Amino acid sequence: MNPPPELHTLRLEITPPLARLTLARPEKLNALNRATLEELDAALEHLRGAAGVRAIVLTGSGEKAFAAGADIGEIAGLNAVEARKFSQAGNELFRKLELFPIPVIAALNGFALGGGCELALACTLRIAAENAKLGQPEVKLGLIPGYGGTQRLARLIGTGPALQLLLTGEPIGAAEALRVGLVNQVVPAGELAAAAEALALKIAANAPLAVQFCLAAVRGGMEAGLESGLALEASLFALSCATQDMQEGTRAFLEKRAPQFQGE
Repeated sequence: MNPPPELHTLRLEITPPLARLTLARPEKLNALNRATLEELDAALEHLRGAAGVRAIVLTGSGEKAFAAGADIGEIAGLNAVEARKFSQAGNELFRKLELFPIPVIAALNGFALGGGCELALACTLRIAAENAKLGQPEVKLGLIPGYGGTQRLARLIGTGPALQLLLTGEPIGAAEALRVGLVNQVVPAGELAAAAEALALKIAANAPLAVQFCLAAVRGGMEAGLESGLALEASLFALSCATQDMQEGTRAFLEKRAPQFQGE
């Protein structure tokens, strides 16, 4: 495995089967500037080849924010050409995160607004502390989301609820986010780290290739029609049947013991 990248706005901890990524600009409420996005990209590339890592927890440092948006100071002076490049770069990174072969769980420890909400949307699952606030306030600045918020939000919670968030710019609390399906679970703030890790470990205990195939089947099916999705599922089911993990899993079930998956 390559040495870990040099990071200044992120912290990376690897304790297989988990990796923990922490946005580390608490004085700026973990706002996403260029440096943070570049370091997140480098960290993901490092984790892609990290042996034994089967799930990732992404959170923010401090008690106030997961990520309270993009860095407005970097956006304010952009012209149209620069803004398009800015948006495309963020979209490429968040798409890489969305398609990452290892599940990424966002642990929302406070504000997840603007780019921070978009970052959470690109993760596989989201757990929120009771004090978390989520939203897309870009219209209040004369902007629209530029990192996929208009697209992922509507796909995740439906057009009506998404448009209410996008057009009013008003954030919602964790309980409402759970009700509309924006987050998967809400826990007391003091239990967030443990809850996110417990979920990550539960996923990591399963067959790694089967988890990867589930991700690919859902992602591919959501971007295609039902018939294409069913065909993709059948192909990935067949592929899973050719793995050593399937042989181990079925044998362990019949022998009434815990399976020992190797990701092969």
